[in-house]
This record gives sequence, C-alpha cells and structure tokens, in this order.
Amino acid sequence: MRTHFAALLALSLVAGCAVGSGAVVRGAGPDDLLKLREGPSLNHKIIIGLPDGTRLTRQNCVTNAGKVWCRVTLTDRPSVSGYVSADYLAHR
Repeated sequence: MRTHFAALLALSLVAGCAVGSGAVVRGAGPDDLLKLREGPSLNHKIIIGLPDGTRLTRQNCVTNAGKVWCRVTLTDRPSVSGYVSADYLAHR
C-alpha cells in the first residue's frame, strides 16, 4: 500500500497537480479560450471558455488516453468547476 501511495504522490508532483494549489491558464493564446469541461476528455461538454490569466484552484488530476486532466474551480467563482488539460496550467 505504501508503494502505491508513494508512486501516486510522485506522479502528482511530477504532473504539477498538488491538490488545492493555485494555477493560472497559460498558452490558450490571444484569440482562443481554454475549455472547462464537465469531465476529463474532449468528449465531455464544454462549460465555459477561459482566457489566459484566469486564476484557478487545482483539485485532483487524472490521466485519460495519455493526457493529464485536472479538476479545477475558478478562484473568483468557486461554484464553477470542471476539468481542463494540464498542458495549459501554470503555477501561480
């Protein structure tokens, strides 16, 4: 059991997915938005588009089809939550 926990912890740290950590949207581009989705894949419904600079609180991250998705809440509107690709998150 400890080995599994240690491996999960290491993966979380490598992926930058510390639960409750602050993040900001980076790399969506000036004319595009990062899609906040209902679930961790492109197949899930889009809730809202997030521009670069949007402040988020990262919850947990999962891997789906080789891509890391993080459950997040909007820092300024905690009632809004969903999943975004970890590729577009930076620490704040």
